[in-house]
Order: sequence, then structure tokens, then C-alpha cells
Amino acid sequence: MVLNSLDKMIQLQKNTANIRNICVLAHVDHGDKEYLINLIDSPGHVDFSSEVSTAVRICDGCIIVVDAVEGVCPQTQAVLRQAWLENIRPVLVINKIDRLIVELKFTPQEAYSHLKNILEQINALTGTLFTSKVLEERAEREAESQVNPNSEQGEQVYDWSTGLEDTDDSHLYFSPDQGNVVFTSAIDGWGFGIEHFAKIYSQKTGIRKEVLLKTLWGDYYINTKAKKIMKVDQAKGKKPLFVQLILENIWSLYDAVLKKDKEKTDKIVTSLGLKIGAREARHSDPKVQINAICSQWLPISQAVLAMVCQKLPSPLDITAERVEKLMCAGSQTFDSLPPETQALKAAFMKCGSEDTAPVIIFVSKMFAVDAKALPQNKPRPLTQEEIAERRERARRRHAEKLAAAQGQAPVEPTQDAGALEMSPQGEEPKGDEQGVESETPKPVSPEGSEQESFIAFARVFSGVARKGKRIFVLGPKYSPLEFLQQVPLGFSAPLEDLPPVPHMACCTLENLYLLMGRELEDLKEVPPGNVLGIGGLQDFVLKSATLCTSPSCPPFISLNFEATPIVRVAIEPKHPSEMPQLVKGMKLLNQADPCVQVFIQETGEHVLVTAGEVHLQRCLDDLKERFAKIEISVSEPIIPFRETITKPPKVDMVNEEIGKQQKVAVIHQTKEDQSKIPEGIQVDSDGLITMTTPNKLATLSVRALPLPEEVTQILEESSDLIRSMEQLTSSLNEGKNNPQMIHQKTQEKIWEFKGKLEHHLTGRKWRNTVDQIWSFGPRKCGPNILVNKSEDFHNSVWTGLDGKASKEASRYRDLGNSIVSGFQLATLSGPMCEEPLMGVCFVLEKWDLSKFEEQTASDLVKERQGEGDTRSGGDEQQELQDYGSEPFEKRASQRGESPLTDCYGPFSGQLIATMKEACRYALQVKPQRLMAAMYTCDIMATSDVLGRVYAVLSKREGRVLQEEMKEGTDMFIIKAVLPVAESFGFADEIRKRTSGLASPQLVFSHWEIIPSDPFWVPTTEEEYLHFGEKADSENQARKYMNAVRKRKGLYVEEKIVEHAEKQRTLSKNK
Repeated sequence: MVLNSLDKMIQLQKNTANIRNICVLAHVDHGDKEYLINLIDSPGHVDFSSEVSTAVRICDGCIIVVDAVEGVCPQTQAVLRQAWLENIRPVLVINKIDRLIVELKFTPQEAYSHLKNILEQINALTGTLFTSKVLEERAEREAESQVNPNSEQGEQVYDWSTGLEDTDDSHLYFSPDQGNVVFTSAIDGWGFGIEHFAKIYSQKTGIRKEVLLKTLWGDYYINTKAKKIMKVDQAKGKKPLFVQLILENIWSLYDAVLKKDKEKTDKIVTSLGLKIGAREARHSDPKVQINAICSQWLPISQAVLAMVCQKLPSPLDITAERVEKLMCAGSQTFDSLPPETQALKAAFMKCGSEDTAPVIIFVSKMFAVDAKALPQNKPRPLTQEEIAERRERARRRHAEKLAAAQGQAPVEPTQDAGALEMSPQGEEPKGDEQGVESETPKPVSPEGSEQESFIAFARVFSGVARKGKRIFVLGPKYSPLEFLQQVPLGFSAPLEDLPPVPHMACCTLENLYLLMGRELEDLKEVPPGNVLGIGGLQDFVLKSATLCTSPSCPPFISLNFEATPIVRVAIEPKHPSEMPQLVKGMKLLNQADPCVQVFIQETGEHVLVTAGEVHLQRCLDDLKERFAKIEISVSEPIIPFRETITKPPKVDMVNEEIGKQQKVAVIHQTKEDQSKIPEGIQVDSDGLITMTTPNKLATLSVRALPLPEEVTQILEESSDLIRSMEQLTSSLNEGKNNPQMIHQKTQEKIWEFKGKLEHHLTGRKWRNTVDQIWSFGPRKCGPNILVNKSEDFHNSVWTGLDGKASKEASRYRDLGNSIVSGFQLATLSGPMCEEPLMGVCFVLEKWDLSKFEEQTASDLVKERQGEGDTRSGGDEQQELQDYGSEPFEKRASQRGESPLTDCYGPFSGQLIATMKEACRYALQVKPQRLMAAMYTCDIMATSDVLGRVYAVLSKREGRVLQEEMKEGTDMFIIKAVLPVAESFGFADEIRKRTSGLASPQLVFSHWEIIPSDPFWVPTTEEEYLHFGEKADSENQARKYMNAVRKRKGLYVEEKIVEHAEKQRTLSKNK
């Protein structure tokens, strides 16, 4: 029974135990209990998986829907993983069972085997997730026991399955006998769990319901003679109970209706005790009859909602593990949080509605609604009395009009008629208009009516959200530790008087809404555990935020998106005068979509970054029709690339081993390359670049090396940890923090990360490299490293973390920062096409500052002589030493000068520029390669169109990884990788070529080196023979590089006129 009365909803919201957050709101009367179910629907396309993430965060459980024919798809895996990562409990609905009967013509026995296979596949996925979690926990425990040697020491035999056997995982898996699986056919309106049939057959056969629940699914059959349930003996051809008692009944119903066997159909309807309307019984379409019978016999809503009420947890059942996970953002651990923050865990678990309980709300996304749809802007419906009164008034007016028309004087018709016309239409309607205004709230202004209003989609985790309540808005980067350091314990000041803390604002909860599908209903307060909409937060929340009355609450961990935004386009208005509307529209779109990114590039282009082609189209339509409401021009997609270097190749382009003849040619070629490098820069035979700053005071020697793939991957995965390391080092350098403040768990993670790097960077070439890492880049957390091997100055990213900061590190810090800045600039835009670098290690071999030190010392001596200072030589020498130990910027500022500025600008600026150029030249003397972004592509296709799928893939530089046939069907699952650059229009083309029988799902996967050299030219006789003198066959890497350079306005080396000798005359084309 579903009710929609608002008062009933508000009453049910207060009973937290009977809330199920799993967005149509339905009040479900289930037996003797009433439940409130918040059902949030999310799109299935992989491009919109960000919507799944926002929904999953505010739910306690989820319904996973699987197609009975297609089985487990890539998106099913993604959804299961998201549910697992958010610690929410899933239940399973296997839908479209009717297709097994009508389309695939399966027998009940075949259908049972097929359904069993689907369940096994899904449980295998769950098992994989569970195994990885248990093994991770065991690894953590082992790491702890190594840190604490006091723990039990005994002879340990390593066994990978230790911990798996001890941990109970039976509740994780889907099984109909556990009640967490429902079989449905939504189009025909039926669905059932085995509990429904267990109840019926226990009454008929006299077998206990508990026994039937355990045996209705599985290989069991009923022995009619002994009246016992026994294990299936396939040799005897016995049918399992599920087939015999359930599926055969459904199959026989479909068979009777589809064959239009009226007598049999009537018999089934009578035996089930159903009443079918005369219209449905006479209908020519058998589907209508099936729907009419099944929706009464096995109503789908009852089966699914009963499972939701019984199997999914209420907000009170939130696990401690989930709470701790939500409260720990970045690389933090729960134990490292301040005690005031840890105390909030109890409020989460209790989900209390007392006045003392802190109000904690999480906003998972902002969504735009038309201002007219808000409850305060809607006209109030008229009561019966008001309608009657208006009718009476209109009737009276009409009567007066008629009387005036009949009794008017013929002498002055126009004047009388005009005067009489004015009275009913001029005065009466005025009163009528006033009446309308009193019934409707303040009308929305024309401007306001067009604009979109933003509502925050949120959930109350603790306390009661009340209209008008003041609350803190905590941004994703807010740290409760900073607040607690600024404000003393037990603060009681009003919110306005608190000191400003970064990433924290204070706002009022203006409007609270109950989300009823498209409708919004006003609420005064919302108890804990409920999903709600909050109005008036658009100025405080961009995409998601944590709202709390206690500033010691940490921001929730950021949402986990399956799809990475990778497809970018530049946008401009068709009419330049409309640029302000475009900027405003893009801001609104950025707020409304959780996954989209909007920014302005250095070139001044307005760029939109989306998760895929479908997502991009959706965003552009929203921009045109809702947010900007203008015509826009969209560029071709801007494809991201990365630049890297590789080891010198061992074979040439015709797969000939590089021999002596080739080496001569290569040396000639490298000499030509070196001629491009300006004079004054020394290049060693093994690629060491030595450069001097313009004022000749410092000399740098830099070498570039390719990093192993594993190291690049570790650096990419650990970007959050590297970022927090960077924050710790900078706060230590500024003297804000002492090393003891770093929590033990964070330190453990850092040393584990260092250990991984040491494990992969082995060999003579990488000796002591990890200890000498000075910085990561670009943006101080990227997949490139700067290694400092200079003898004069030793500094590394690990120095501050173990609490040992060397004196010379502080002495050279300012100059060191310039070197690091130069490295950051070099890694942000490489020499090939100004794209970021990836997997490159820059080694600073030598850093000669002797001339700079001499200059500083001589400047000091001159200064002292100028002052006429008469000090003893010993004192002067001592002062020189003290002076030299200070950072040079500080010394210069003490003298009141700008720090060592000459005609080339400040010395620090010269160091930045020199370091950047040295890194770029070091790259250019090594074999350079482009890296392309790659999609993993999952395609389901029938065997008839397999050849066409392969043709489209090979045309677009795709590479097939595996191909397997789906059991019991003629469907093939193809896994392939495809460059993002070639993916535009791929889905449309594959659908056209296969007549819609194959559709791909593209998800960003990794970066891959394009094997061809963009600068390659033939050098040996074999290569000249194979490729021709011009070697003008298409080079994929060069094509991509030139396209990017053209887009960025960089110089492209290409001939403007090709084949100039071939001319055409006007008279005849030759």
C-alpha cells in the first residue's frame, strides 16, 4: 500500500528504524509495520557513473538490477565495486525473465541453469572484492607486528589464505534462500522471492516453511513416495524443486496465454483465485493478459519492497567501519584525528534526534530546478468556497453586462456603453486580481522565473535539521585540527565572532524540502536518517560538502568516481557579446554536474572536461537549453597526451639489429640534433647537459632517465600521499609543525611508499636514488621525479619527515626552491608539444655555486669597507661564516636591496629559467615518445557481426585483449583498448556497421607509449628501400604531435606546398 500524504510522511520520518534509504518516495505498509523508503534511481550508462557515486553515499543499501539474458555486464562490476567501497549492503533483482521464455525459448531446466550461472558470476565478483579486503587487512596487521617486535614471535608458515577461512563471508553473497535475490519481469508486472512460494507449498505439502526455504533453491528434489526432500540425482532425470514447483507453473501460464488456449488460461486463473477484467480477457495482445494475471498473482512491487524492508539496514544500523571511512579524508587514519573529532563517531552510530546531538548533514550533489517548481512559488490550489465565490462573481458580472446592453440609450450609445463597459471590467477585476494575489505567494519576477534554482541533495546523519538553523559548511580541504588550534576548548562565542578558518563558512538552512519525484514539499524539520533537499546553499556549496553544527567534524571523504573526466572541448558563444551569459552558464553547469570540470586555459579558451561522448552531449545540451540559453560553438575534442623518453631502441624500423653501419648513421643524426642546441650548452655522450646561468654565477648539470613502468604507476596511485607529504614538509619548513605531530599511521604509509620505490628502483644505475629524491612533479605530486646527486647540497623529500633538517638545507633553501620551480615548469610542458611529462627522472648531477659564493663574499667585504668598519680579521672571518650560513634572500633583504639583481633579473629567476631549459634539452637528447590516453572497451556482440567489430577496432588503432563466448548464448564479450584520440564517433560507427547488434562501453584506463618515434627519418640503406627517400607514410605519433602543436599555435614543420612541380592548366587537368 503506497500513500502520498505529506503528514503521514513527516510522521514516518521520525521513526529512524523503519527508514530505508535505497527518487520517488513511497510509504510502504508492510504487514503490521509501516516503512518509509527513499528510492534513488541512477542512470546505467558508464559516462554517468558519477551519479551512482552521489546516490550511493547517502544510502544504506542498494538494489542491483541484472538482465537475465545479458547477465553480468561491465557496468554491473562497476556498481558492485562502488557499493563495496561505500560499505553499503546490496540486494539483487534478476529482471527480464520473460525473455528467457519468449525470446530464447528456454525450458524451465535450462532457465534454472542459466540463472544459477548468473548468480555464480556475481558471487565470484563479490568474492574477489572480499578476498582483496581481507588480504589488505592481513598485510596491515603484519606491518604493525613488524613495527611492534614485542608481539608474539613464533615459527610462521606463510599461507596466502590465512584469514580468509576465519572470516565469515556467508552474508556477503547473493542466494535466494537468504532472501536477498528476487526474480522479476518488470514489463509483465511480476516478481517473486522464494519465500512467497515456500509459504504456499508449506500449506499444501505439510513440509515446514524453514525446510522449503533452504531447499527451494539448489539441487534438491521431492520424493513423493517418502514425502521427503532429497539431493538431486541427475541420472534419474529428476527436476530440482525450483524448476518443478516454481518455473514450470510460470512457463505453463505463458504457454497457455501465448498459444491463446482460452480454456487452459481460464482454468489457471480460477485455480489461482484471481479476477481478470473482461477487457483484458478479450484483448488481442497476449502480453496484456499476462500482465493482468501476473500483476495480481505475483505483484513485483510487493516482492521487491518486502525484500528491501527485511534485508536492507536502517540508518541506525550504520557500521563503525563505514563511519570511520567517511570521516578519514585523504591519507588520514581515524586514530590520527583529534579526540574531539573521534568523539563524533558515537553521534553517527546513535543517529539521535535530541537537541544536544550535533547536526551532521552530507550534501552529495547540487541539482538545478526551475524556480517555478519551488513550493513557495507555486499558486495555492483554491478551496471549494473560493471557486463558488468566483463563479458567482463572474455570473453577476455577465448579468450586469447583458442588462446594460439591453437598456442603453440610443442618443449617445458610445459614451454610455463605454462607461458601463468600464465598470465591470475596470473595477471588478481589480478586486479579483487582489484575491488572486492573496491566494498565491509573491509572484516571481520575470528574471527570477527564468533562472535556475539550486537545491542540495543531502542526508541527515545525526541530529535534527531545522529550518532557519545556523550551521557550518565544511569544504573538502577543511581541517578540524586548524580550527581547534585557533579556538580554545569549550568555545561559547556566537558563530559570527569566530576567527576565520580556511575552507569553513557559516550559513542558515533556508528551506528544507521533501523530494517527491519531481515534486518538492516544504518541511519545517527533518529527523536523522532521512534524505532531503536544502534550498539556499548555492553560494556556499559548489558540488558536495559536509554541514555540521560542530566545527570539530571533519569533511567527509571525497566521492569515488568510476569514470575519469578525460574528454575536453573548448567552447565560445556564436555572438561574442554573449560571453557573460556563457561564463555564467558554465558556472551553473559546473555546480549542477558532479563529474564535469570547467576552467579557463592559459590561452583564454573556456574548456569543458567530461567523462565521455554521451556525457559531453548531455552537458552541451544543458548549457544551450537551461543554463546559458545561447547558441554556442564547440571545438573539436582536445585530446590530452603525455610526453616521455625511452631506452634507445635495439632494432631499427625494418627490424634489423642496429649494427656498425647503422651506428655511423645514428651518430651523424645525433650530431645534426645537437646543432639545434644553442652554443654555450655542453652535451655529454651519455646525455648529460651542462648549462650556466646568464650571469655566469651558477652551473647546472642535468640528465634525464626513463622511469620503470611500475614506478610511474606507484607515483600515480600515491598522488594523495605525496600531496600530504608536501604539506607536511612545507609546514615543517615554515616552523608551524614539529615532526612529532605526524601521526604514526601516516608515517608508516610514507615509509611503505618509500619501500615500494626502493624495491623497483634497483641496480647500479638507481643506487641511492630513492634517498636523494628532491621533488615530484608537475604540481609537486606528479609521476616524475627530481633526484639531487650534487655533492655540495643534500636535500630530499624525506628529510623533514624524520625530523632531521640539516643546517646547509636551510642555507640553500631559497636557491633550492628555484631549482625545484624550474623542474616543475619543465615537467608541466614538455618540448614536443607542451604537454605534461610522465615517467621521467631528472638527475641533478652537479650544482656549482662557487662563483656565486665568491661574489657574495666580495660584495660583503666591499660593503664593510664602505662603512669604514675597523674590526679585527678574526672577527670579520667569523662574521663571514655566520653570514654565509643564512639564506641569501634574507641577507639581501637585511641590506635593504633586492636579492642579487643584475641586468639578467633576480638570481633566483635565472636559476628557474636555466633549470627548466636544462631539463628540456636533457629530454631532447634522449629518444622522445608521446603517450596516449587509452580507454578499455567492452563490447558485447553476436557471432554474425564479430568481423565488423574487429574491422572498426583495427581502423581506429584499437587492440583486442581477449574474446570469450558467453555460456548458453551466441554472444561474445570482446575486451579491447582504444586510444581516446580515436574514440570520437566510435560508438555510433560500431552501431551502424553492426545494425545495432553491438554496443561498446568505454572507460578511461591508462596511459600508453605510442611506439613510433615522432622525429624519425630513414638513415640506413634498408630503411631508404623500405620507406622511400621522403618516408612520407603516416607516422601516428607525428600526426598527433603536429595536431596538438597546431592547436596551441606552435611551429609545425610541414610543407605548405606539396608536389610543386605538378601544375594544373586551366584548359585541361593533368
